[in-house]
Amino acid sequence: MVEVKADPLEQSFEQFEEDDGVAALKVELETLKAKIAAGEIAAQRPPLDGVKSAEASAFVEQYIRRGIEAGLETKAIDSSSNSVGGYAVPQELDAQIDATLVAISPIRSIANVVKVGSAGYRKLIASGGTPSGFVGFDDARPETSTPTFTEIVAPSGDLYANPAVSQQMLDDVQFDVEGFLASEIATEFARAEGAAFVAGSGVNQPLGFLSSPTSAAVDSVRPMGTLQTIGTGTAGAFPASDPEDALIDLVQSLRSPYRQGAVFVMNSATASEIRKFKTSTGAFLFQPSLAAGQPATLLGYPLIEAEDMPDIAAGSLSIAFGNFKAGYVIAERNATQILRDPYTHKPYVHFYATKRVGGQVVNSEAIKLLQFA
Repeated sequence: MVEVKADPLEQSFEQFEEDDGVAALKVELETLKAKIAAGEIAAQRPPLDGVKSAEASAFVEQYIRRGIEAGLETKAIDSSSNSVGGYAVPQELDAQIDATLVAISPIRSIANVVKVGSAGYRKLIASGGTPSGFVGFDDARPETSTPTFTEIVAPSGDLYANPAVSQQMLDDVQFDVEGFLASEIATEFARAEGAAFVAGSGVNQPLGFLSSPTSAAVDSVRPMGTLQTIGTGTAGAFPASDPEDALIDLVQSLRSPYRQGAVFVMNSATASEIRKFKTSTGAFLFQPSLAAGQPATLLGYPLIEAEDMPDIAAGSLSIAFGNFKAGYVIAERNATQILRDPYTHKPYVHFYATKRVGGQVVNSEAIKLLQFA
């Protein structure tokens, strides 16, 4: 038996149909080119990656520049009027704000940031753990104690900014209103939240880690939610001899699992004082950054400068060391809302932006404080 691979006649028909289809496509392409050349059809280029969405373009050109509210997504907090809650900022503009916040607000860049859809953030923390032990093969298994659960509710408040721009600038198509709003809102947000994450009172704002209860007791006996302080032994200063020992004690007070990912946090004045410390061999403890965008290191750990940290003074908590990813949580609503106000301060148009933000220490073992006392 001879196997026939292909019928020559059938193959010739398939080739004819294929050639006929190619010819038809060529005719259609030439017709389309002729219509574009004649102006009957506008040539369109495919969108590239990163091109602004139609939603963002409509938000900026209609609502921001001209105040047209039709077709915008509302965030209502009052059933009588949708516009009471403001209008949701498109994803592109909101992403610019978030990226700038991370770059400006130092605590946000090192803490655990979670997005929430409700007004608040709640988390259960187990304290004590479940004890265990060894028994013989035939021995009875006594009942073990049950761990205690504590609910953490991060205090929060409305973070707001209210930048203004003249109507003449909005009418100018060369004015980058989107970039202006993203920069102004992010700068004002970062300044307010940066101070709250460090020393916020917890009343209609985040509870800063320096405002949390403190104690000199170690982890095993200290109440949950209370941060441990390590004293320098000198009021308002480092010890006169071997001042670097205070920093080493601070580092070693943090248990080893938390030291992976730990950072130093202090302001620039305190960092300037520490940059002069040397070891017995003359080597500096402070190591400047060797690459752009990378923080300097102190005792091998990144040093983050937060200007909201207090200066060195008697009894001050001027240096924090810890794993803020594990120790401090920042909870925020997913979207920023904007209300356009062209009436309050004519001829200027105000853009009232709000965002609900909360924060609190969730693991008091993960953050230690150096007290100058």
